[in-house]
This record gives sequence, C-alpha cells and structure tokens, in this order.
Amino acid sequence: MSEWKFKLDWLALPLLGLGVVVVIWVVSSYTWAKQLPSPEKTWEVSKLYVVEPFTKRGEQDQGILRFAWYSVILVAKGYSLALLLGVPLGFLLGSSKLFTKTFDPIFQILRPVSPLAWLPLGLVLFQKSEPAALFTIAICAMWPTVLNTAAGVRSIPQDYLNVARVLKLSRTRTLFSVLLPAALPNMFTGFRLSLGMAWLVIVAVEMLTGAAGVGGFLWQEYNSNIFEHIILCIVTIGLIGFALDRLMNLVETNLHRVLT
Repeated sequence: MSEWKFKLDWLALPLLGLGVVVVIWVVSSYTWAKQLPSPEKTWEVSKLYVVEPFTKRGEQDQGILRFAWYSVILVAKGYSLALLLGVPLGFLLGSSKLFTKTFDPIFQILRPVSPLAWLPLGLVLFQKSEPAALFTIAICAMWPTVLNTAAGVRSIPQDYLNVARVLKLSRTRTLFSVLLPAALPNMFTGFRLSLGMAWLVIVAVEMLTGAAGVGGFLWQEYNSNIFEHIILCIVTIGLIGFALDRLMNLVETNLHRVLT
C-alpha cells in the first residue's frame, strides 16, 4: 500500500500537474496568445541547445547546460559570500540587544532594495561586471539568512545557556556546542531561502550586464524575438532552482542526522 502511495505522490500526481500545464500551454498558443510558441515548435527551435548542451559556438551561442554552468558558478560564489556575511550578522542580531537597536532599522531599510538598484552601485564600486554581480547577489541573498539565524538564536531556551554557564564553557565552546546546534533548523530555513534568492538575482544580473549565462541568453533572445529560447531558459531556470532546493534539503537532513 505504501509503495502505491509513493508512486501516486511522487510520480502520478506530478505528471498529472505537468500534463495540465502543457494542455494550458497548447490551448493558449493556438487561441488567445498566438505569439506564444507551442511545445512542439519550442522543441524544434531549441533542440540544438538541448541535444548539444555543452557546445560553444560563440559567446552567446552555447548549449543550455553550458550557460547554466556559468550561472551556477556565479551563484555559488555570491551565495557563499552571502552566508559568510549573513551568519555572523544573524548571530549578532539574535544575541545582542545593543547591536539590534543599532543596526536592525538599517537592515530593514536595505532588505527590500531590488537587485536592479544594487547592481549599478556595484558597478560604481568595483568597475567590473563580475565583482559587481557577486556584490549584488550577496547583498540581496543574505537577508533571509540574517533574519532566520537571528530568530534561531533568540529561540534558544534559556536553560541551555544556563547549563553552559554552570559548566563554565568558553564562548567558543558555547557557540559550537549550544548555540549553533540549537539554531541550525532556523538557519537552514534561511540558507534555503537565500539560495532561492541568489538564483533569482543571477537572472537579473546577467540580463543587465550581458554576461554569458542563462539570464544573459534569455535577454539576448528576447531582444531577438526568439520566444522559443525564452521558454527554454524559463524551464532551465525553474529546473535548476528546484534541484538546488532539493540539494539543500538533502544537506540539511544529513547534517541533522550527524548532529543528533
């Protein structure tokens, strides 16, 4: 019975959902949105980019997985920087009332600023597109980590801290033996949200800088009115975003098993 439930939950229902989306797509392309290419036409026009996914024919004429690889590498760098900034800031925000009163209003002002605003500032500061892109990804993606880490630290029971004092643990030992394990579930929620944000930002960054990647390719094809390639980019962005989220979930599960 459980095997049938597994097949229903993880195979049949997702395929049903995909079928509904494809039907809506087909109907739309033949009725009210005739500029929207059908699935069949999308495949015909985009086939070369899929069957030769790593081929490089030119700077903006490459296989879709090669474009995706450029984007993933840039996201990994920016995301790592976001975590390096976000985790310490989150711990300070969660553990220090003075730090919170001083900087929380500034964080709340900066947090909703769009990447479209941060990128020009990054270009002014660094004069090159890649450092500006990393700056933009990091500063946009770090806020979920900051806020969720702070929430995790604040939610630690006072009894845990009292035990650490009784045992006369050092600050470093308290951090790694008490604070970090207790706050980790909230932190990973922030990590997953930050990763999703980083992947969203990369598309905007590449579109604005014209860098080789999924976002840059999407913007080029939009300017060329090749809508089939735009759909290919959208599907690629969605699939990679899904894969990154599943990967982060797997890391969280395994880390939780190790710590417990």
